[in-house]
Amino acid sequence: MTAEPVLPTKTIAVSTRTICGIEELPSLQSAGVTHVLSILDPGFPELPAFEAYGAHRRTTLNFHDIIDPIPGQIMPKRGDVEAILAFGSDIAQDSREGHLLVHCHMGVSRSTAAMITLMAQSDPEDGEDDLFARLRGIRPRAWPNSVMIGFADDLLSRDGRLVEALRRHYAHQIEHEPRLVEWMGNLGRSREVEMADKG
Repeated sequence: MTAEPVLPTKTIAVSTRTICGIEELPSLQSAGVTHVLSILDPGFPELPAFEAYGAHRRTTLNFHDIIDPIPGQIMPKRGDVEAILAFGSDIAQDSREGHLLVHCHMGVSRSTAAMITLMAQSDPEDGEDDLFARLRGIRPRAWPNSVMIGFADDLLSRDGRLVEALRRHYAHQIEHEPRLVEWMGNLGRSREVEMADKG
């Protein structure tokens, strides 16, 4: 599987943003990635793909992609989103032209939630629906983890607007790819499907 095309987006410190899954990491080894946020299941082994990357700064977070407690799994916590925002603050201090890569296992949920959190942080005046439209431009299959978005909304003082825009985003995704309903149901994410604001 090859990574979907990277698109330039408005940001403070980086000129290119990419979201991908683990299988796509080797295809980005020559893409000039300068900053990496890895979100992996707890206990997942180190990824050898990064050995072939050029010089880059990388932060790794470990929690499962769930929205309700499951025995033996670790929920996303407020502290995880605080760590994502701290990562974003570090990027903002770097004056280099950069390429930000955010990945999780499949590049669908945790990584897309993290990316839109970073976008909302770096462009605080941008509207929430515009942010989600830009997210879809980067990763068309985006289905952000709703728990992470809830924490981001609060930490960024978006007053519920980011969560409401997420509901519209879910509806957009379901309309354009109806199989997501079954997929999310199989993953125990039916509550997010029910969140979708279909107008």
